[in-house]
Amino acid sequence: MIRSEQLFDEARQFIPGGVNSPVRACHHVGAVPLFIESAKDAHLHTADGETLVDYVMSWGPMLLGHAHPDVTRAVRAAAEKGTSFGAPCAAEVELARAVVEAVPGIEMVRMVNSGTEATMSALRLARGVTGRTKVVKFKGCYHGHADAFLAAAGSGLATLSIPGTPGVPAATVADTLLAAYNDLDAVADLFEAHGDDIACVIVEPMAGNMGLVPAAEGFLEGLRGLCDKYEALLIFDEVITGFRLSYGGAQTRFGLTPDLTCLGKIIGGGLPVGAFGGRRELMERMAPCGDVYQAGTLSGNPLAMAAGIATLKALKQMDYAALEKRTAALAGELADILRGKGLPVTLHHIASAFTLFFTEGPVTNFAQASAADTDLYAKFYGAMRAGGVNVAPSAFECAFTSFAHTEEDFERTVEAAKKAVF
Repeated sequence: MIRSEQLFDEARQFIPGGVNSPVRACHHVGAVPLFIESAKDAHLHTADGETLVDYVMSWGPMLLGHAHPDVTRAVRAAAEKGTSFGAPCAAEVELARAVVEAVPGIEMVRMVNSGTEATMSALRLARGVTGRTKVVKFKGCYHGHADAFLAAAGSGLATLSIPGTPGVPAATVADTLLAAYNDLDAVADLFEAHGDDIACVIVEPMAGNMGLVPAAEGFLEGLRGLCDKYEALLIFDEVITGFRLSYGGAQTRFGLTPDLTCLGKIIGGGLPVGAFGGRRELMERMAPCGDVYQAGTLSGNPLAMAAGIATLKALKQMDYAALEKRTAALAGELADILRGKGLPVTLHHIASAFTLFFTEGPVTNFAQASAADTDLYAKFYGAMRAGGVNVAPSAFECAFTSFAHTEEDFERTVEAAKKAVF
């Protein structure tokens, strides 16, 4: 028995399903989970002695690559001074300033510990500011596992074919209004019916949890217009896109400013962190200066803040356009190889992220993404893993490149795809 199998058997005795996040179990790609010993640059080193080219990149945050020397140096120095204070520190002020300077829609920011905390807190703030209860979200968009967002969510729920989840009372999601991604008319209909009760629209400006699905032309602008018309707030969930689509995130790339923004992943350099922010008058409704309560003992943790500062400093100097060009070439070559094997493939790519859907397409929403052939994806996953390449163990997640990926890494990836047998 290989080491990963041994660890997985042991883990299942103590951890539900043997994993601490469901998709990691690899059930739907017919594999045993990868247990990782270490990671460096664009490579994972497994408990079984394998070295894999990584395109999961901790589900997105490792844009600089694993164990970037500036980040690890910053974390080490911070740890020597103490790992948690439960009190303010200078580093959280520095990181907050960097976020405000980078992201157009953020004038003030509150640090939290995860993307889920960021989205649930932003929703609470939107409800507190507007005095309304309903939220519009899109089928297949995943905004963390807070109760209100688990209606028709993507990501792990889609992978496991769970439409919602036990433990979420019907009353909790009764105020969650659903529309298909990219269907502006459906959103307009929801506002027509419930406009006086809608506190906010929350949207991934590039859907990344049903696979990568770009916003159609005019879709985000239309949401902005509807929110303005009905005096609701527009929330961009940039947990995936923040600092990845550009240094200032999707809103910089697309030139559109939301009322509130949720961040995570990248701004902690791989450590547990999240943030939400927006216009000053909205954020000043947060306690202690306002009446909307949110708190966290580990919020602004000095290790996470140090990692975030080092990450953003490094990213500010990076050539995003060059990485996007390299990623587009890789993704295009992979798609061509798979099509050459007679497979139906629709490719979506933007910046340093891409998804290969095993369908003729188009793929503009969750229903169309769900119609892609997940059995073919499972075979693709197995072939790539056998060829020394780690892609997501789910057809509903993005592939991510990083500034650490080399041409040799890309060549190895292409060779694995060429050898894949379906």
